[in-house]
Amino acid sequence: MTQPVDNAVERKQVTRAAGVVGGMTLASRILGYARDMVFAYLFGTTMAADAFIAAFRIPNLLRRLFGEGSLSIAFVPVFTDYLASGNRKEAMRFARSTFHLLAIVLLLVACVGVALSPWIVRCMAYGFTSDPVKFDLAVNLTRIMLPYIFFIGLVALSMGILNALGHFAAPAAAPVMLNLAMIGSAVAFALVSDSVQVRITGLAIGVIAGGVAQLALQVPFLVRKKVGLGKPAPLFHPGLKKIAALMGPAVFGAAVYQINLVVNTQLASLLTEGSVAFLYYADRIVQFPLGIFAIATATAVLPSLSQQAARNDLPAMKDTFRHGLKLVFFAILPSLVGLIVLRRPIVAVLFRHGVFDLESTRMTAAALFYYAIGLWAFSAVRILLNFFYALQDTRTPVKAAAISIAGNIILGIGLMGPMGHAGLALATSLASMINLTLLIIWLRRKMGPLGGMSLLKAVSRSAACAVVMGIVVKVIVYFWPPMAAGGRLELVVRLMACIISGVGVYCGLAYLLGIEELRSMVETFFRRGRRR
Repeated sequence: MTQPVDNAVERKQVTRAAGVVGGMTLASRILGYARDMVFAYLFGTTMAADAFIAAFRIPNLLRRLFGEGSLSIAFVPVFTDYLASGNRKEAMRFARSTFHLLAIVLLLVACVGVALSPWIVRCMAYGFTSDPVKFDLAVNLTRIMLPYIFFIGLVALSMGILNALGHFAAPAAAPVMLNLAMIGSAVAFALVSDSVQVRITGLAIGVIAGGVAQLALQVPFLVRKKVGLGKPAPLFHPGLKKIAALMGPAVFGAAVYQINLVVNTQLASLLTEGSVAFLYYADRIVQFPLGIFAIATATAVLPSLSQQAARNDLPAMKDTFRHGLKLVFFAILPSLVGLIVLRRPIVAVLFRHGVFDLESTRMTAAALFYYAIGLWAFSAVRILLNFFYALQDTRTPVKAAAISIAGNIILGIGLMGPMGHAGLALATSLASMINLTLLIIWLRRKMGPLGGMSLLKAVSRSAACAVVMGIVVKVIVYFWPPMAAGGRLELVVRLMACIISGVGVYCGLAYLLGIEELRSMVETFFRRGRRR
């Protein structure tokens, strides 16, 4: 067995990488909200909004399933094995083979998807068939945006290559390009036409432009790392067999949350107009902390776990796993409490303008409440999955995923009657909790004790700080005038005052309790600042 690496060094590397990814994701999420604000202003929760969201969900799901999801998770451990063996030349040949074959497969998927767009929309949002105008619009938008999967799939593979080579900034910055392209396209088409159909079509074109820009951003860094994607390579490398064996099951295991969102879209299409949009806007808000903290940490953890698995250093894997979960819960728990307490002003500040009215705000806030309840589970699942995938075990997550998806469907059908779209959000949260519980049970059976008491103690302290923070913020909100009163600027100022107060209370309590994750994050931040 290879000599183990100092666990403290591994923890610092994970924290530093998570900080880089989280910082870039923060910039992306801010631009993402700017994009959604433009979208809400132009389309609100109208028929056109429902059609676009359903159509965009399709290439987005394919991206999660075959791009950022299963492909990255299957590729990184195999690629890391080649690097760990010292054969960098063969590792690069493997990367090139994967890239070339993936490009061919994605091109075929995009072409078939365009041809089958009417059937795809029926599968994604069958309720639209009762409104021919909405259905036809969704089909046209799907045809325009499906080629996005070609570009984003190659981007996802490029991300995996760069992350395994220790570079995280450019991959994490890729979504910035998509948001800029969509904002620019939406504004440009809004300036030249008053037609809703022309404007929404322009936004779809912006998605394709964003895909091209994201891929172009990765190229200089791939060149700098001497990957040499343009060099000859066999179309079928032996390592591709390992990816194929891992990727099939990983499709479902890594994309449970996205599949559940698609289920919600299908069920919401049967409810009143705007239900699809309510869930979309609420999910976009939840994605902010999920992306900055949970997905960033999971992205940083996977290469380290894969390297430790290649060394067969199981104690180090468990240490990295616990460290990743502690980091995630330290950041996610106050975010969860904040979203619940401030859900209506957050929705109002971000989206209440143009055709997005007070009723849209109330309905979106209801969905946000039930999504936020499950935020801790959504986040923890991402770390747990990467532990299994680093061990190249994709079957166990599949079993948990299948049960979770079935649970979401059953719960969604049962709750959508009495609770409407909010019931679908609650079903997704409950299904994620089921997924997390199963993964923990099966991981413990596989690996033995994981240091649960140490983890529980750390999470309990973070949770206590978050609860106190929530009480303080709730008291501040209690003395607010009604949300409809006052101007937009006043609402923004009040919301920022609450957020700053909440962060101050939480960090102050964490400092007094000596929570290690706060010190680790602060040290990483200032170390990066001094290097600049």
